[in-house]
Amino acid sequence: MPRRIIFSYLRLLLLLLLPLLRLTAAVRPFVLVITNDDIIKDYSSDSLPSESEWDDFSSLSASFVDPWLSILDPTSSDLSASDELSSSLSDLITSFSSGDPAAASAAAAHIAAEAAAGVPAAQSVIGFLYGAGVLRKPDRARHFMYHSFAADGGDLHSKMALAYSYFRQEMYEKAVVLYAELAEAALTGFLMSKEPPVMEAVRLHSGTEENREALRKSRGEDDEDFQITEYQAQRGNAPAMYKLGLLYYYGLRGLRRDNAKARYWFSKAVEKGDTRAMELMGEIYARGAGVERNYTKAFEWLSLAAKQQYYSAYNGLGYLYVKGYGVEEKNLTKAKEYFHIAAEHKEPGGHYNLGVLFLKGLGVKRDVAMACNLFLAAANAGQPKALYQVAKLFQKGIGLKKNLQMATLLFKTVAERGPWSSLLRWALEAYLKGDIGKALFLYSRMAELGYEVAQSNAAWILDRYGEQSMCMGESGGFCTDTERHLRAHSLWWRASEQGNEHAALLIGDAYYYGRGIERDYDRAAEAYLHAQSQSNAQAMFNLGYMHEHGQGLPLDLHLAKRYYDQALDVDSAAKLPVTLALFSLWVRKNYAGTFVVSFIDVLPDTYPRIQEWVEGILMDEGNATILTLLACLITVLYLRERQRRQAGVAANVQPPEGGLN
Repeated sequence: MPRRIIFSYLRLLLLLLLPLLRLTAAVRPFVLVITNDDIIKDYSSDSLPSESEWDDFSSLSASFVDPWLSILDPTSSDLSASDELSSSLSDLITSFSSGDPAAASAAAAHIAAEAAAGVPAAQSVIGFLYGAGVLRKPDRARHFMYHSFAADGGDLHSKMALAYSYFRQEMYEKAVVLYAELAEAALTGFLMSKEPPVMEAVRLHSGTEENREALRKSRGEDDEDFQITEYQAQRGNAPAMYKLGLLYYYGLRGLRRDNAKARYWFSKAVEKGDTRAMELMGEIYARGAGVERNYTKAFEWLSLAAKQQYYSAYNGLGYLYVKGYGVEEKNLTKAKEYFHIAAEHKEPGGHYNLGVLFLKGLGVKRDVAMACNLFLAAANAGQPKALYQVAKLFQKGIGLKKNLQMATLLFKTVAERGPWSSLLRWALEAYLKGDIGKALFLYSRMAELGYEVAQSNAAWILDRYGEQSMCMGESGGFCTDTERHLRAHSLWWRASEQGNEHAALLIGDAYYYGRGIERDYDRAAEAYLHAQSQSNAQAMFNLGYMHEHGQGLPLDLHLAKRYYDQALDVDSAAKLPVTLALFSLWVRKNYAGTFVVSFIDVLPDTYPRIQEWVEGILMDEGNATILTLLACLITVLYLRERQRRQAGVAANVQPPEGGLN
């Protein structure tokens, strides 16, 4: 009897601890794995690329006018969208900020008129509204039609949307063509010497809670860390000066790009002898970023940095010799020498640049195998141009066996670093300012383009803020609860397809508990299996629980134990829940058909209410640990009291006269 009581309390404790097992909303990093089977050792010269010019990536997106950025950041381009479209799109965005469905419908009507007149950017917006079910009934046919028209007219947003749609449907023949073009456009703004820093999009949440630390670091000039750096720079600290210049040049940590401020702080750092700033000054003059383009000055600055053994600057010098910019004449021998120096000192750009020389036979004998090895070395270091080249080799079947799926994935990775990705920053800025409606609208737009972090953030806003999210539905008014749940569910599902484990768990939970949709254990199991395939401990634990209770999966205690054990192998933090779950299996096996097992079977129905209480009250107040200790204390006290009473009863029982027969 004491065993049963202990188990009942432990089982309740297990259910209370389940919310604590949640992991952060991490997406597992993409790892490029090439085997000998992927390498082509014998190939025909007819399959080799015929281009003999250096890849500049300079004119592919020069004529594209992004109306979204023209409105959000008028300084981002010398070009601007049509006044009519800009005005209507601005009104549409503003209506989501203010939560005005009538104004939103009016703005959408004006954009629809522009779309009917054949304006590609307007057609792209209308395609987005049909796809998301915003202010009109969802219509996949019209969504595809409008994006197709816009893409044919050169709209890069619509090309991203179509490429992602083909990618989801595993139509790689079509997806790879679009993503290749978009990847080329994305590389237009990259530097000569080295790749720009990867601007990781900020996740608004870390599992079930707001990602406060990441949000704090994204507040730009209001961030305490930025203010400390600025103070140090003003006091003459060279590394701080360089860091400020870098933040303004790339628009990092929530700052808006400001070439003038970047050049100011780089020049101050140069006065202190900072070689990194010298290299960036060379880039500024080569690109004409806030100054008149001057390759001669670019060469001088890069040479100064290289002389002080800042090896990435050799990439810029080599590029100038390849093109003949700022030097007397083209000199491929000199270019190769500089690229080789950079590569010898483990600069990814050096490997990439040498790879281009060998691939195209520029100043060297063409050697595809050597080029492939150099590109892979640079790609493994995250060099985006190298990722592009490896994708191209997979697409064409040159040096590497043709693999359209791999090529598509690599092109997509590069394409998502294009200038249109800055909409994520504007969405984040809106969120930090408390403009939830605008943030949701912009994240929803980026979600359609295939950005997993946007899908995750938009879904989280819908779930967390509910009616305050300013979600607008198909009827032209605010979303109903059902519309909001279904939209969030769709976004979570797309995020889960791209490796977001937390998204898959949420989908499983939604089906398991019937949150916003009809309860469906089979679909819950499917979602948990999807998360489990990404080595997620919580999903493994959930699958074990479902096997233990025969919910959506066959009743199988052996499989349940296997999943519980896997959860512990993947995450040591699961030790306590797994220990309790294994004890549960032991009791279920040894006390089958007893009241204890019946009691266990009704606990899943009470768990949602317990979990809501824990998350809504205890977790907010930080008392989960106290609850655990209290539960253990109550258990110990109860057992001691029961033992004392049993001892008292035994003492009062007198044996019959004459003893036992």
